[in-house]
Amino acid sequence: MLDTKTPNSLLFRLGRKPDPWSPPDWSRALPNGTFGNRFDDPQGNYRVLYAATQRVSCFIETLARFRPDLSLIAELQEIAGEDDYVPLGTLPSDWCDRRVMGAATVTGAYADIYSAGWVGYLRQTLASDCVALGIEDLDDSVLQRGEPRRLTQLASLKVNEAGLDGIYYRSRYGHDLENWALFEPFKIIPYEAPIIVRPDDVDLQEACTLLGLKIERP
Repeated sequence: MLDTKTPNSLLFRLGRKPDPWSPPDWSRALPNGTFGNRFDDPQGNYRVLYAATQRVSCFIETLARFRPDLSLIAELQEIAGEDDYVPLGTLPSDWCDRRVMGAATVTGAYADIYSAGWVGYLRQTLASDCVALGIEDLDDSVLQRGEPRRLTQLASLKVNEAGLDGIYYRSRYGHDLENWALFEPFKIIPYEAPIIVRPDDVDLQEACTLLGLKIERP
C-alpha cells in the first residue's frame, strides 16, 4: 500500500520577490537538468516547488546552511567564561531584503515518502541505482539524509511516474516539521498577497534560535 497525504491546512513557501510561488526558470537548471534540490526531476521534465506546513520550517530549511559546524561549537564550549559575544553563525543583514513569504491552498495527492509502503517500493525499484551509488541498503534513514541527491531525485521520478502530485516528507531538522515537494503542474491557489520578510519576524527569530544563528546588524 503506497500511502499518500493531502494538505489539510495552508502551506507556506519562502521565496524571492516578487512571487514566492514562481518556479525557477529553466535557464537556471544545471547541466544534469535539475536545480540541485532534493526531489528535483533527474530527467528535467517537471519543476518542483518546496513548501511547508509551518512557516518556521520554511526558514529552518532555507537557513540551515548558515549554521556553524559542530567542531566550531565544540571549540567554543571549551572557552571558559561568558561567550555571548562570539557569533556562532551569522545571517547577512540584507538576507531579508530579497525574500517574501507566501501562503496557499494546495490540493492533490502526495506520496508519504517515509512510510513503510513507499520505502519498500523504492527499495525494490531503485535497487540497481542504489548499487551504482554505493548504497548498501535503502531504508527511511537513507531517504531522510537527502544525500546523494541522485537517489532522492530518482525517488521523485518514481512518485511522478505513479501519477501523484508531489511528496510529503518530514524535515531532517526535526520530525515535527512537515515539508512538501510540489510537482509541476502545480495545484496551488494563493491565499493572500506575499508578505515581506522582516528581521523581527517571529518565525524567523525562532528559526535562528533553533539553528544557533544571529542576524547581522546593518
